[in-house]
Amino acid sequence: MHARQDYGDIMDGLRNGRIWVTTGDLIRSLDVTAKSQGETAEVGETITVSRRSRTDVEIEITFRPLGGVNANGDRPEVRRVDLIVGQITGPSANLDADTNPTTKVVARFGPRDWRRQGDSYVIRHTLRDVQADTYARVRGTSTDEAEPLADGLESPWDDLWFYSNPVFVHVR
Repeated sequence: MHARQDYGDIMDGLRNGRIWVTTGDLIRSLDVTAKSQGETAEVGETITVSRRSRTDVEIEITFRPLGGVNANGDRPEVRRVDLIVGQITGPSANLDADTNPTTKVVARFGPRDWRRQGDSYVIRHTLRDVQADTYARVRGTSTDEAEPLADGLESPWDDLWFYSNPVFVHVR
């Protein structure tokens, strides 16, 4: 690919929400996919499912670890991956609110929970009986922290995270 095409692909991904971020080069790639009723969506995309039947949504998380040293000379390792799910409720009545009360970590995965596939790791989880418009996103860390803490005096290289944009499920 030419550099101009690479830039176009990057801009297209940003415009359409197909992005993920990492700190300290914790991982090299991240894919999150939702599948149900013959439809598939990736980060930034939406699947539409029928409310009339029991609707299970299969979430597949694939990440590739750094596999070398980062800019600090460390070999970071992913210790945990969290699957975060919330309902899409529309505009908030409180414009100052910065949270969605339906959002929660529905599953936490450690190294025993993921399966090696080539140079990547794969995690699968089923969201059972999805009855409302929903989103799923992923975060992972090199720490034992249950939730990201505010940066303090510790070295930023000891507190690495990655985050995906959401994949959406529309229930009709």
